[in-house]
Amino acid sequence: MLPWLSEAPPDLAARVRDTSLAKIARDDMLASILRGELAPGQRISEPEVAARLQVSRVPVREALRELESAGLVAARKHAGVFVRVLSPQDVAELYELRGLLDGHAGRRAAQLPAAQRQALVRRMATELRAMKAHARKADGKADLQAYYSANLAFHWAVVEAAGSAQLAASYRGIVQQLHLARLRNLSTRASLQASQDEHQRIVAALEAGEPARCQALLSAHVTRSHQRLAQRLG
Repeated sequence: MLPWLSEAPPDLAARVRDTSLAKIARDDMLASILRGELAPGQRISEPEVAARLQVSRVPVREALRELESAGLVAARKHAGVFVRVLSPQDVAELYELRGLLDGHAGRRAAQLPAAQRQALVRRMATELRAMKAHARKADGKADLQAYYSANLAFHWAVVEAAGSAQLAASYRGIVQQLHLARLRNLSTRASLQASQDEHQRIVAALEAGEPARCQALLSAHVTRSHQRLAQRLG
């Protein structure tokens, strides 16, 4: 689903050798949230997670605190921990920040040497072809999920190419939160076509090595994505 979300080894013992129990619990719950298995507003059961992972509730509790700090869950006194529900204001602010980061990443990527830029363009073109293929048959949830995954990979390619670890970490955190409002701005064929057209122009600007244009196109694309979502939500 997400380009930075890798599949964990099924063997708990093998996982423990390389990481802490709290991180295992965090990654497990994060993956469930990002895959939609834990929906916004849904309560997360500490005992169930602990039993499934065969760990105590202590690392699960620690993991939930990390997820709360990341803005993905919210603790309610005497009620438990729930997957966060984003307010319209939350979504607007996150899209604004994402637009700035996308634009900055695009400017940096467009300034890469020609050979690196062309390699990036080929990677983005592959994801764009995947988006187009999924959009042609996007009349069911599975196709929208696949389109969304390719869309994320397209943008993540630009962020990675920008070569800034701090930028990548900030971007990842914002997109993970926006994932709680996923798919709803890609629910119509008109939205899908608009998205593809915007992506195509971004690829062209990168291929031409035009930093200012690439920055403007990426920022505008994120702004329009938010506008489409806002219209969808009424």
